[in-house]
This record gives sequence, structure tokens and C-alpha cells, in this order.
Amino acid sequence: MNAFTQTSTLRRLLAGASAALLASLATSATLAQAYPSKPINLIVPNPPGGFVDASARILSDSLAKVTGQAVVVDNRGGGSGNVAYQAVARANPDGYTLLNSYSAYHVGNPNLTPKLPWAQKDFVPVALITVATNVIAVHPSVPAKNLGEFISHLKANPGKLSYASQGNGSLSHIGTEMFKLQTQTSMVHIPYRGSGPALQDVLSGQVQVFITTPPSVMGQVQVGKLKGLAVAGKTRHPGLPAVPTTAEAGLKGFELEAWVGIFAPAGTPADVVSKLSSQIKAALELPETKTRADGAGVELRYLPPAALDALVKKDTDFWAKTIKTAGIKAE
Repeated sequence: MNAFTQTSTLRRLLAGASAALLASLATSATLAQAYPSKPINLIVPNPPGGFVDASARILSDSLAKVTGQAVVVDNRGGGSGNVAYQAVARANPDGYTLLNSYSAYHVGNPNLTPKLPWAQKDFVPVALITVATNVIAVHPSVPAKNLGEFISHLKANPGKLSYASQGNGSLSHIGTEMFKLQTQTSMVHIPYRGSGPALQDVLSGQVQVFITTPPSVMGQVQVGKLKGLAVAGKTRHPGLPAVPTTAEAGLKGFELEAWVGIFAPAGTPADVVSKLSSQIKAALELPETKTRADGAGVELRYLPPAALDALVKKDTDFWAKTIKTAGIKAE
């Protein structure tokens, strides 16, 4: 083959590659322009009730207004979130099946279970939507008027009280183990499949302690069915103004914040992810969205894809150290 023939062949190959690339970009742009053209399925890894489910429902109505398409909340609890995560990981990456991801599952499960049916790389970040600090709540039968008295009671009765969690590896599980380590106390862990079932047993007194997000317990604390001893954040919660922060109550350095973010299956076109993230931002900025969030005790907080990705990496490292220190094992 002479030099002229080689050059001609190279030009044809480059032209073909360029045409394929342009066609791919055009297809991606067309998909993004048309998106969404049908209902969006938002899969939730928890049963109805609690912070994770509340976050999905707060977003769904507002996102439907912004997009002009229905946003269907699909609760798939079980397996410490793995049922929902696996379903989204295997879904068609077209932007119509999304994961309403809970921070403890997203960053905790990979550190707890080496052989998960999914991996973080199976998802692409779209947007952070909500955060919530945790509330230390106890049944009225616990003889403690404040956090200091509660810690003293635990030390005087090691292993006699039990605490509820939304499941093994949930933030309420890992966070309560952190609390035990910091206060040098002992309680028995009783895992549940979500906040709703856990709350029922805490309200009945079968389980005495629940460290969880405000949507799960705020209403019960407000009417006196549970005692709110402290909020594990930097500031008091607006829905629980009489409940001090952990620092105010004498337990400095103990803070717990959960988050919910929206993720799409890996391979979802970048233009679709970008458009969806912008639509979520617009939905969160609607006045009615904030009204619903305030009523549920949830803080709206938007982050774009790159910032959410950075948050996942930071929290994954943090929880790896926490889980190792607390000796938490997968069930």
C-alpha cells in the first residue's frame, strides 16, 4: 500500500469515526431535549414512613410540576436497602428509573457487605435533595429528663435497654453504635425493616430508644408520646425548638446527619442527567416544596452531580472508619 492509499484510508476511517461520534452526540442531545416524555419511577429503599420515604414524596409532586410528567414513588424495602439498589442498578439507563438513595445504605452497605448485589459504580449521581439531623428519642418509661440523666441511667444499667434501627447498616444503627462508643454505654440492638415498624415498638415501650431523623419521631415528641433528649446537629431543629443540641446537652462532638440523593443507573446519558438535575433544583425551589419539607422536619439541600459525587466519596471513607471502630458486622 503506497503513502497516498494509506492517507486516503486513514481519512476514511477518521471521517467514519467523526460521523459516528456526531451521530451519538446528536442522539444524546435529542434524548435530553425530549426528556422526560413519560412517567418517572422513583424507587425508595424503605417502606412508607420516615425520612427517606418523606424525601421522595416531597420531591415527587414538585418534580411532576416541573417536568409535566408523573413521578411515581415505588417503595421497595428489605435487605437493608439492597432490594431497591439492585433493581435500579439493573434498570434501563434512560432516566426513567431513579434511586432515592439513603446515605447510610449508599456509603454504609459497601463497607459492611463485601458481596453486595450492586456497587457504587452502578449509579451516577444526579442531585442531593434533603438532609436531616438525628434526634435522640426515648420512651416515656425511661427515667431521664435530659441527655445527661439518660447517659447516667445507661451506665447504671448496662445492656438492659434496647434501641431500634431501620435495619442493619442504617444510620440509626451505625449512629447509635457511635453514641455507645462515645458515652461508654451498652444497649441491645433491635433492627427493623424501616422507620415505621421500628417506631411502633418504641411507642409501645417494647424498645426504649430510637436515634433517628425528625420525620420519624417529631410528631410523637411534640405530643409527648416520646421524649426528645437532644438533636445531634449544630443547631436546634425548627420543629423541636425546646430540644437542645447534643453540645448544649453536654455531649460535644456527637453529630449525625443523614442525606437523600437521587441517582440514575450507570450509563444514563450525561445530557439527561444534567437536565434532570436542573429540573430537580427547580422543583426544590418551589415554595410549596419548602412548606411540605418544613412540615415533615426535613431540610432541603440541593447539590449538583459533581458535588454529590464528592460527598459520597467523603462519607464512604468516614463510615469505613466508623464501622471498623464500632465493630459493626453485616447480618
